[in-house]
Amino acid sequence: MNEELIDVLDEYGVKTGEILPRSEVHKRGLWHRIIVVAIVNEKNEILLQQRSHNKDKNPDKWDISVTGHLSAGQDSLSAATREISEEVSVSLGYSVEVRDFRFMFSFRKEEKVNENHYDRQYYDFFVLRQNGLSAQNIKFQTSEVQDVKFVSISELNEMREKNILVNRDECYDELLRYLYRV
Repeated sequence: MNEELIDVLDEYGVKTGEILPRSEVHKRGLWHRIIVVAIVNEKNEILLQQRSHNKDKNPDKWDISVTGHLSAGQDSLSAATREISEEVSVSLGYSVEVRDFRFMFSFRKEEKVNENHYDRQYYDFFVLRQNGLSAQNIKFQTSEVQDVKFVSISELNEMREKNILVNRDECYDELLRYLYRV
């Protein structure tokens, strides 16, 4: 299997011109970019995915709708649409266009996962509002995801308190501010 190649960034989030395999970027603790997308339905419910128990980072934890690395040469919106189609797709002719995304904000975060995996990531966070979605209509990539469900704002907060969500507090805080305004 070919490993995904990603652009290395400097500490300011600018591409250095170096392109490396994802494992090498994490092993060396180099800066790179990922996307985070919260999919929200007309009931203001948030789609969550339960990460596969085979994942090396945060196995079995619930996570925001879609996350993923940008492939080399890719922009954030292209990565977001690719990750949605790879991780969670809907059987009812689900299609996503760039105009459907609402950019929320970018931030950077560092985290040592283990001795051979260090995350130094710039995050681009988007919200995607889609009407007519239900968990039953969503097909997911079983190598990445073991379950999906929509949760209310109060359920999301309860899950945060129970520490059963991947730590993406920056995204959850911004998402809640957005949903309370809508």
